[in-house]
Amino acid sequence: MELLDKFLKYISIDTQSSEENSDETPSTKKQFDLLNYLKKEIEDYDFKPVLSKYGYLYLFIPSNNPKIKKSVGFLAHVDTSPDADGKNIKPRIIKNYQGEDIKLSSKWTTTTKNFHELKKVIGDSLVVTNGETLLGADDKAGIAVIMHLIEFYSRNKDYPHGDLYFCFTPDEEIGNGTKYIDLKLFKPEFAFTLDGSDVNCFEFETFNAASAKVTIEGKSVHPGSAKNKMVNAAMIATEFESLLPPKMKPQYTENYEGFNHLTKLSGNVEKAEMNYIIRNHHRESFEKQKIFFKEVERALNRKYHYKAVKVEIHDQYYNMGEVLHSKKWIINLIVDSMKQIGLKPYSIPIRGGTDGAKLSFMGIPCPNIGAGGFCFHGRYEFLSINQLNKSYELVRQIIDNIK
Repeated sequence: MELLDKFLKYISIDTQSSEENSDETPSTKKQFDLLNYLKKEIEDYDFKPVLSKYGYLYLFIPSNNPKIKKSVGFLAHVDTSPDADGKNIKPRIIKNYQGEDIKLSSKWTTTTKNFHELKKVIGDSLVVTNGETLLGADDKAGIAVIMHLIEFYSRNKDYPHGDLYFCFTPDEEIGNGTKYIDLKLFKPEFAFTLDGSDVNCFEFETFNAASAKVTIEGKSVHPGSAKNKMVNAAMIATEFESLLPPKMKPQYTENYEGFNHLTKLSGNVEKAEMNYIIRNHHRESFEKQKIFFKEVERALNRKYHYKAVKVEIHDQYYNMGEVLHSKKWIINLIVDSMKQIGLKPYSIPIRGGTDGAKLSFMGIPCPNIGAGGFCFHGRYEFLSINQLNKSYELVRQIIDNIK
């Protein structure tokens, strides 16, 4: 099966994860639909993968060259974002894209004015959506590249390589991608996530990340007799949001700037709930952001004279740059490999996170490389077929350069 055919097959399988079921792993059983398909495909390549009950699919291909001492791993996640519809995806291929606006449907258009990413793919062939769903390039493009790599080594068993580890993870989109990863089955010296966009770009810095849940208990009284009695939980919720720094919202930040992002708000007079994500590349600023949430909690509770507001904060992952800045040889490996296949390497901080962030703090340094997908998590998502093929060429080159 060709690389593009693999990608188109994988996106046809709905694998969205769910914040609502985040206590379960995987959070949606339908992720096993793709995991079982991948397991069968790998078995058809005459390898023996292992699929855990938690939805992690592992493969180890032992070295066939004793001169190669370092082992390397590759990861991609099977789930797609719950932010947009992920089922019944109807992709369309645009050949030799020439820089025009892309009309997805009568209602939706990807414009060059709003989506500057299109400038990077002029002359490429693209896969786009029909405007009703996401595409699933995040991260089924990465899966396709890895599966094509596995197929290559199955058909070329004498091609020299060191120990190779592969892992497909569930629930990355909801922050649980490494929650139950088995480091006895996935234990390379270093690894790469294929979970990025532009294939010329590699990433070794992420946000520090936390989630915050704000629960507000109000006092419901009939509005006709509410004076000096009612405390409206929904209104306290809006007050809580108003007390956070107004310029620290995602729409006002870029590059290394952190933010507080209200992802969900629900409630009534009696009770309200708010979900936030807290992000910052700098650890000290990250800690200050979390402290500020607790200060707002205390201020509102003083104002209303009871424990109306409860803030629960949980760290999710940390900036993997803290680990990778001391691993220059990995960065040099990426840069040299990119240049050898004609890419123009550059690096930017990820304004998000990957499974590699947690793995780096588990002892497996794990930068991120691109697989050609852009504008993730929505109807405007698209894939450069040319960059997808180049990503495969890159991982082959990286493995060839490992000594």
